[in-house]
Amino acid sequence: MTAPTLTDTWLPEGARALALVLHGGAERGTGPVDGRSLSWRRGRALARQLAAGLNADGIGVVLLRYRLKGWNAGHGPVPAPVADARWALDELARTHDLPVAVLGHSMGARTGVAVADHPGVRGVVALAPWLPPDDPVAPLAGKMLRAAHGRLDRITSARATRAYVARAAEVADAEFTDMGAVGHYLLRRVPLWNAYAAAGVREVLCSAGGG
Repeated sequence: MTAPTLTDTWLPEGARALALVLHGGAERGTGPVDGRSLSWRRGRALARQLAAGLNADGIGVVLLRYRLKGWNAGHGPVPAPVADARWALDELARTHDLPVAVLGHSMGARTGVAVADHPGVRGVVALAPWLPPDDPVAPLAGKMLRAAHGRLDRITSARATRAYVARAAEVADAEFTDMGAVGHYLLRRVPLWNAYAAAGVREVLCSAGGG
């Protein structure tokens, strides 16, 4: 695959806002993301589980599939998924021109924060995010961040997420939620993760005039 793709769309009639779902990935990986990618499939499952409830509130759900599996910092002017997410946001602005909440898991949350300065984005909902201590908070200025992390995550760091949220709170409406004794892949307490994600999307969009 040579281009990012909006693979799945759940769009209610008369949609008033959108949730762009960004799946996870790896620190490095130049292989293409295809239909067998576990990260993309997890993102698809999350999007599908949320779609009915959000659609009932007039919120469409759209899933992006990146070109490459990795963040791949230093391999281009911006990390690969960031370029892909900006393309997706431009495409959604062109076709729908609606306010957007970005919902990201792991690397998808890092990507979401990086593109939060896009004019269409009202805020980011971050699930078990990958947020290194040197990542900037400036893209979130004037936006909203809702971040949730489990204490048993050994892939990304709940402590790093809490620290990032504290820095982001200086420029944005940012809050951290402790999800308890759960790990990284959203496989335990699934209804709780889904409820958090849906509530976060609604809060982001309603607080920004999206509903």
